[in-house]
Amino acid sequence: MSRATPLSHSGPDPDPVAPGPAAAAPGLGERLKRARVGRALTLEDAAGVSGLSVAYLSRLENERRQPSLPALLTLARVYATTVSALLGERDGGEETIIRAKDAEPFHAHGWTYWRAGSPRRGMQSLRVRVPPGRATGPARVHPGEEWLYVLEGQLRLTLDGVRHLLAPGDVAHFDSSLGHVMESADDHVPVEFLMVHAAPSMVAFTACLPGPTVH
Repeated sequence: MSRATPLSHSGPDPDPVAPGPAAAAPGLGERLKRARVGRALTLEDAAGVSGLSVAYLSRLENERRQPSLPALLTLARVYATTVSALLGERDGGEETIIRAKDAEPFHAHGWTYWRAGSPRRGMQSLRVRVPPGRATGPARVHPGEEWLYVLEGQLRLTLDGVRHLLAPGDVAHFDSSLGHVMESADDHVPVEFLMVHAAPSMVAFTACLPGPTVH
């Protein structure tokens, strides 16, 4: 497996799966559109900056496609907002404690995500559950760093063409500009892990901080 290259906005969709009905987070398409328009970006502008295709962005805004986590992270960066804001989670100010009962799951492509950190911070923290079975589609590539901590099951992480098997308690910390694929190593048991994504610099997440933003 060769090193993956960043997606081109003129290339194929980053999520090569059949379109679902509506996005799993109600109103996600409209929030994506508002965030784009709020940055005075056309679909073509957003495609050029994000590396995602115009057609793919249009399908997201019309809720004919469910975005993957890397796509949401990319768009949150481009639109100077957070994944939590795009998913429609209410901003109650800076949160120090997040109660389990308040962590609403978000589903996309069979994966389940729970917010595991404050949306007003530079790092995006999530708890992730990946269903059994092999992953489909290309390796993911996006700027920044990722940190993973396996909670349950066995995680197969393919990083820059090299496969690693991670058990509960194992940790991976890597440059997310390297092609990476995460999947359950068991055909019958899902894998659950904590994931933290950090942008290349805090500048990319200035929308998480008080005051005006520049991206």
